[in-house]
Order: sequence, then structure tokens, then C-alpha cells
Amino acid sequence: MLKKIIHIFFLPCSKATLLMEKRNAKSISPKENWQLSMHVKICKWCKAYQKKVEILDSILKKKWFGEEEVDVNTAEIQDFKDKVFRKLDF
Repeated sequence: MLKKIIHIFFLPCSKATLLMEKRNAKSISPKENWQLSMHVKICKWCKAYQKKVEILDSILKKKWFGEEEVDVNTAEIQDFKDKVFRKLDF
């Protein structure tokens, strides 16, 4: 119950994931950064999503700049996306 209240007070998951993507594309405001960090501290799903976003971003940068060959497990990525969507009730 307390986690749900905190989720609503700090930031819902849908906004948190949007901010993660926005932060990767460009910078976010200090307020948004604080809200996101508070949310990630209490939400295991968004914390896992953030780790996956960081991994994917790293892979894409390596592929884009041709630094090295990267093996991507698409089934694992799709499974993770499905879990996140179920959690967010999409």
C-alpha cells in the first residue's frame, strides 16, 4: 500500500520510463532527475527497465560507432518488454 502511494506521489511507472528514454536522448531537469531517482529506488520493475535501457544504449552506441561486434538476444529483450507492459497494464 505504501509503495503505491509513493509511486503516485513521486512518479508513475509510465512517466518514469518516459523520463529514462528522454534522459538518454537529451538532458532532463533537476526536478525530473530527482523524481526519477526516487521512483527507481522504490520500483523494482523500473530499476530493471533502467538497467536494460543502459545495456541497449551501450550496445547501440557500440554498433553505431563500429567499436565491436555485439551479440543481441532478441528473445530476452522481448520477454523483458512483455513483463514491463504487463506490470504497467498496457
